Amino acid sequence: MAVIARHLMILGRVQGVFYRNWTVEAASKLGLAGWVRNRIDGSVEALVEGPQDAVEQFIALAHEGPPAARVARIDSQDMAPEGLTSFQKRPSC
Repeated sequence: MAVIARHLMILGRVQGVFYRNWTVEAASKLGLAGWVRNRIDGSVEALVEGPQDAVEQFIALAHEGPPAARVARIDSQDMAPEGLTSFQKRPSC
């Protein structure tokens, strides 16, 4: 099973609404690895890697996010998989 990776920039009302916690939970349920962090510009940045169908399912779910989030758009870029083994929150940058 091929592993792919996508770098995501999630824009909208996505900070202060538990988006990072939701991301860790959703990605973990789908068996994905990677990380998520808040950005100083108000966006959320994430790297997700795993099977293509699971990554695509995660991105579809990420357009909704947790109940209080209002996602305006998600910019997605293909990346080389890093071989990560878990999904975690990283410090804001």
